[in-house]
Amino acid sequence: MYSKIKALCKAKKVSVSKLETELGFSRGSICKWSVNAPSIDKVKAVADYFGVTVDYLLSKE
Repeated sequence: MYSKIKALCKAKKVSVSKLETELGFSRGSICKWSVNAPSIDKVKAVADYFGVTVDYLLSKE
């Protein structure tokens, strides 16, 4: 999921840390999602920010 978020950030020309700030997440929290599962509310917030589905962020492809 982190790699998809990173790619979406790059496409939108926004850093991951700026995304975290804009969504009110703690610094470095999205990077840790590869190890610790985030809450569905946080995944939904990221999906809404980029206009993608939660399924897209969670899918392996």
